[in-house]
Amino acid sequence: MGAAVVSTNAVGDQPVFGEPWTRVRRRLRVELGEDVFTSWFGRLELDGVTEGVARLTVPTRFLKSWIESHYADRVLNLFRAECAEVTRLALSVRGSVNRDAITPARPAEPPAPRPAAVREGFAETSIAPPVFEKPVAVTATHRGESSDLTGNPLDSRLTFESFIVGRSNALAHAAAERVARDDGATPLYNPLYLHAGVGLGKTHLIQAVAHEAQRCGKRVIYLTADRFMYGFVAALKAQTALAFKEKLRGIDLLVIDDVQFLQGKSIQQEFGHTINALLDAGRQIVVAADRPPADLEALDERVCSRLAGGLVVEMASLDEELRNRILMARIAAVQSVHPAFSVPAPVVSYVARVITTNGRDLDGAVNRLLAHSTLSGSEMSLETAEAAIRDLVRTKDPKRVKIEDIQKLVASRYNVSRADILSERRTAAVVKPRQIAMYLSKILTLRSLPEIGRRFGGRDHTTVLHAVRKIEKAVGDDSALNEEVELLKRMLQE
Repeated sequence: MGAAVVSTNAVGDQPVFGEPWTRVRRRLRVELGEDVFTSWFGRLELDGVTEGVARLTVPTRFLKSWIESHYADRVLNLFRAECAEVTRLALSVRGSVNRDAITPARPAEPPAPRPAAVREGFAETSIAPPVFEKPVAVTATHRGESSDLTGNPLDSRLTFESFIVGRSNALAHAAAERVARDDGATPLYNPLYLHAGVGLGKTHLIQAVAHEAQRCGKRVIYLTADRFMYGFVAALKAQTALAFKEKLRGIDLLVIDDVQFLQGKSIQQEFGHTINALLDAGRQIVVAADRPPADLEALDERVCSRLAGGLVVEMASLDEELRNRILMARIAAVQSVHPAFSVPAPVVSYVARVITTNGRDLDGAVNRLLAHSTLSGSEMSLETAEAAIRDLVRTKDPKRVKIEDIQKLVASRYNVSRADILSERRTAAVVKPRQIAMYLSKILTLRSLPEIGRRFGGRDHTTVLHAVRKIEKAVGDDSALNEEVELLKRMLQE
């Protein structure tokens, strides 16, 4: 008889492990901060518990190996604290045949992650149908050259030809094309720094740069931040750090995606040394992130300064005309596989008008329309389209609140200076607004507790956590304070 598996769902008299796992995730989020938690644990799921072994799953081999190498003991200790029955962890890739490998087992060499566009969903503004054929991986190192360091594979669909240009991304597109095709001795716009929200095309554009530069015969490495971190840590363990550094410094173009996820002092130092070495040697650097360099609070100030020293371009939200063109291109791509699929022009206009978020939601809308067309067999109308994409129609995103804005508003409200809030003063007139400002920083921004502490005069994350908990309790007990805090929230979000 096989071993009994305890599911996270309640069945009969079986214990339920969903609640302990929820508490483990909550503690990880508090201890590590929002950015680290989202990067490494956002897609970690509990599959069940078998004879004391908690079986966890992740979507990629890279996440599996990274969590095993860096966080396995922490996750196990937290799980034991919440549920004494758990004695071991088994981490596996969802869909993998071998689901019983226990956590201490570690890979002999770093696995190559899947292309960014495949890992995260559809190409951000690509017109190629991403779900019907497997993308061809293009090696991110110069052909014929071997090295211990390999970049992330490039997605063959993410090229300049498939990128749809509009007012919101025209400057970024022009700068990217100029950098990719430049053959001069002195690089242009170095580094080129592109920043945008999710699904607005930055990954597409920087991969297009890598494709075009390779076509021109340049030595190119494309790396996501997590791949850079994994490569550096693996090189340290294998005592090949020198080869790692020499490889990075011997290329013509370095392309880094999601730089906001770089974590760890030694890793950030190595990244800074790499940036400096390449810039000093006249090599081109292209970087993408979800925020401008000045807002990369987790990165060393000197690194942020070097990144900001080139051309910084924001890719703004997609305007309605651009959304309409992306939809038409996406529909045309799907029609190449499903010729009977047809979307009337009024429906396309409706979808472009109500879905204002990003290109991935537009891809999701087309897939929902396709499912409705193929499964129901009825003609597409405004009414059916409205029902099909209802879950994608969102209210306008709230204003992005900055910690500096919170500090200034709270200081003004309580007749103290911002310098007082950042100081070491512990008088009641300063402590209360300081704690309120920390509380608002936690609930209105995505910054981690350590980041918030650093922005409040270099305080420890435990100080921030204490302030957050104290104000949370106070607003529940004091209606006047609750109204006061709610007013500050509304003022910051308007």
